[in-house]
Amino acid sequence: MNPSSAPAEIAARLRDTAPSLVLASTHNAAKLPPLAAPLVLVPDTFQQQHDDDQFDFFFHALLETDPETPVEMGVGVGQDDAAAVLYSSGTSGRSKGVVVTHRNLIAMVELFVRFEASQYTRPARDNVYLAALPMFHVYGLSLFAVGLLSLGCTVVVMRRFNVDDAVKAIRKYKVTHLPLVPPIMSALLRANPPLELDSLLQVSSGAAPLNHTLIHHFLHAFPNVDFIQGYGMTESTAVGTRGFNTCKHKKYASVGLLAPNMHAKIVHLESGSCLPPGSYGELWLHGPAIMKEFCFVTGYLNDDDDAFTRKDGWLRTGDIAYFDSDGYLFIVGRLKDTIKYKGFQIAPADLEAVLIRHPEIVDVAVTSDEDEEAGEIPVAFVVRKSGSTLSCTHVMEYVAKQVASYKRVRKVIFVEAIPKSAAGKVLRRLLKDSLVDASSGRSRL
Repeated sequence: MNPSSAPAEIAARLRDTAPSLVLASTHNAAKLPPLAAPLVLVPDTFQQQHDDDQFDFFFHALLETDPETPVEMGVGVGQDDAAAVLYSSGTSGRSKGVVVTHRNLIAMVELFVRFEASQYTRPARDNVYLAALPMFHVYGLSLFAVGLLSLGCTVVVMRRFNVDDAVKAIRKYKVTHLPLVPPIMSALLRANPPLELDSLLQVSSGAAPLNHTLIHHFLHAFPNVDFIQGYGMTESTAVGTRGFNTCKHKKYASVGLLAPNMHAKIVHLESGSCLPPGSYGELWLHGPAIMKEFCFVTGYLNDDDDAFTRKDGWLRTGDIAYFDSDGYLFIVGRLKDTIKYKGFQIAPADLEAVLIRHPEIVDVAVTSDEDEEAGEIPVAFVVRKSGSTLSCTHVMEYVAKQVASYKRVRKVIFVEAIPKSAAGKVLRRLLKDSLVDASSGRSRL
């Protein structure tokens, strides 16, 4: 769970999952509601200091256990059993718990991490990775908390990202690989004086789209670094595509080639027919890393929303994409409403549910606006109650008190009405178009 989640968000997650044991840091434990399950406080460091510290005692006992010693399992665990629940906004609606199985994680290790390492001649055990990504996110979980450990790589963990600390860590530990998200790339490029990171061999970007200008500036600043992008989802346990540069192909704007044992097709949005290379359509995925199914419809916890359906085993991603003639995938847009703020997913419905509870707000819709540093920011279109003097600042502060910091509304626009279809669905495209028009001096709403 994201430790920056607001208490109300944490309480909702606990109701969803009904945990039998909760582990939390000392400063985050205060956010927890009264629990029926036992709470274990996890120290900031793992240096045993007190004999009565149960966590330290059992943690160090685990480390000192002979790895060849058989472990007795009280309950059998199968590959199709749930291993983790990670929250995603899916294609629409509020955040949903994605049920990831042990089979999904095994497939992820083989198809995402170990396969990528096999493409290079350098032994994987010689690589040093900087973990600047959160491990509650599928990208960080799959790579740092699970995958790289199977290769024997060294992982240098940052508590939170700070560009100065990251540079120091790269130089001190001779970091060779830096997985990142676009805001971290921007921060590296803004560093003054310009950085010289001689140990870096590869930088890989994921979790959010990159614009061509940022890619160009990065390649100019770090000409000797192998830069790639990748594509994956919480629902696919981070498995999808991975960039691979060769003498013949250096397609930096592409998210790469399809992972082994993963199938993909580009589907026409209206007819549902499969499209050839070069044609835009919705990306569908199929493979062993796709989330657990319930009733052959959805793999979301306690949710029967079929917006993210598995049709005949295929996962509809909600992303608009195309493959070129060489098999490289390019993401060009998305059907889903998800907002990507600094690589974090934000479900507009989550923010709308908070805003509509305000006594002076009659109607509301949330969408995204482009932002150079964050990628996208949440924008709230608000219809005030007649006679209300509600201000933009008041609205933003109201939301900030109830959600995680990355979910905060960054812009508020007051309107007379929210545009909706005949069926009552919010026409978010009109809202986004109005933001574009406003930047050029026009307004539609």
